[in-house]
Amino acid sequence: MSSRRSEMPLITERGAPDPSSVDISLADGKTWAVAEETPVALIYDRRNYAVMLATPSDIADFAIGFSLSEGIVTAPDQIESIEILHKDVGIDLHIGLATDRLERLEIIQRRRNLPGRAGCGLCGLENAETLTAPLPPVAPRPADLAEDALAKALATLTNWQPLNTETRSVHAAAWCNAKGDILAAREDVGRHNALDKLIGANARNGVDHTAGFLVMSSRCSYELIEKAARAGIPTLASLSAPTAFAIRKAAEANIRLYARSGPGFVALG
Repeated sequence: MSSRRSEMPLITERGAPDPSSVDISLADGKTWAVAEETPVALIYDRRNYAVMLATPSDIADFAIGFSLSEGIVTAPDQIESIEILHKDVGIDLHIGLATDRLERLEIIQRRRNLPGRAGCGLCGLENAETLTAPLPPVAPRPADLAEDALAKALATLTNWQPLNTETRSVHAAAWCNAKGDILAAREDVGRHNALDKLIGANARNGVDHTAGFLVMSSRCSYELIEKAARAGIPTLASLSAPTAFAIRKAAEANIRLYARSGPGFVALG
């Protein structure tokens, strides 16, 4: 992703947003903060594309990041408008695309069995061959990260997780510079949603993904590698062990992958 700021879509919002957490009463009279989970319908030019369960925050970032990581657009200026409609139950995200992206949208939709879906980005795939299709390689191959940069990011990540501090139940995706300073972070009940939100935020701010690395508070599975590859993110560090499939796909996409092991990290490719 280039460091040049692309022209941003027109963003409008209607209705009252839901809170990201709610307090529930316990039997002993105390209250407990729990994370909210809201159905978010992504609708492209009046075409129902997906329904995701997500934390109802940073929704414009989510719209842009999801569109990029799904391959529907390759730059935020290919999105002309975003309308966020808060309803009694859930959120409708109406996303207007540039005319030349509508054909791409139709191709992607034909590969899926479901008009809408919830959960991770794998539901509704037409066949296993779609899942194992090559990912776009990230170039150039990044250099090894310094151990102290990884340690610094790990030590400060909780400072960027206010919702998780409150609820202890959400994931975070954080963007760091080469020294390990966290520059931006997003939270969500779904790790893939947190990454989409961060990708969208970085796109809106013209962040150069070749100049830093991604930290995920979760384990690293295939869909995170897929999203990172499409966003041009060359280095990813996760706080839990990745799956074997994720390791293979990271190597295929030229992504350098790290996972926490004890107090430090191990390089996995």
